[in-house]
Amino acid sequence: MQIIPAIDILDGNCVRLIQGDFEQKTIFSSDPSQMALKWQSQGAEIIHLVDLNGAKTGSVHNQPIIKDIVNKLDIPVQVGGGIRDLKTALDLIKMGVQRIVLGTAAIHNPDLIINLLNKIKPEQIIIALDGRNGRVAINGWQDQTNISILDIASRMTDCGIKRIMYTDVSKDGVLEGPNLSTTQELAQITNLNVIASGGISSLQDISSVKDIGCEGAILGKALYTGAISLSDAIKTGA
Repeated sequence: MQIIPAIDILDGNCVRLIQGDFEQKTIFSSDPSQMALKWQSQGAEIIHLVDLNGAKTGSVHNQPIIKDIVNKLDIPVQVGGGIRDLKTALDLIKMGVQRIVLGTAAIHNPDLIINLLNKIKPEQIIIALDGRNGRVAINGWQDQTNISILDIASRMTDCGIKRIMYTDVSKDGVLEGPNLSTTQELAQITNLNVIASGGISSLQDISSVKDIGCEGAILGKALYTGAISLSDAIKTGA
């Protein structure tokens, strides 16, 4: 299983939020590019970038930082946050981003998924399924829908999507462990490759996520606080 360090960018800084709340942020670095290089030097095989400004406003905001990270790293980068139209998605791919992560757009504009699949490979798209109590949250997790996480996963499978990332918003940033039950449902009931995200706080959590069949795990706050070392996480996931 692949261990994927997360770098969340807000106003040019590398931050972590608690349960997606923009008022509860901790700044860990004023230089996201250096943070990306740090994770690469410690063995990361891919980096997960989130443009939090973009997630909140609906349009990618931190393109210069994203481009700088892509140019400096020797490993792939996947990017989410504010990717709501075809041009933005394709511009990021041209920039050198390996995978684009779509969340809100998959709910509001399913035709975008179809159009993207006509332009790029399914392996270059990740659908972010973010939710509370089994229901999808959108717009940077600020708005709650009544749409079922499992229903959306089924729709994405029908569209030809191969990979999803599941985050339980209530678990994110609180270091209380991931939502294993829903993650397991997604990994075992669907035919999708699943990346687990949100709440992973220990090596046991990594083992549990691996055991239920996930392809990867996003690590955020646990790495930044030192609760888990990246090298130990990679060994556990291997």
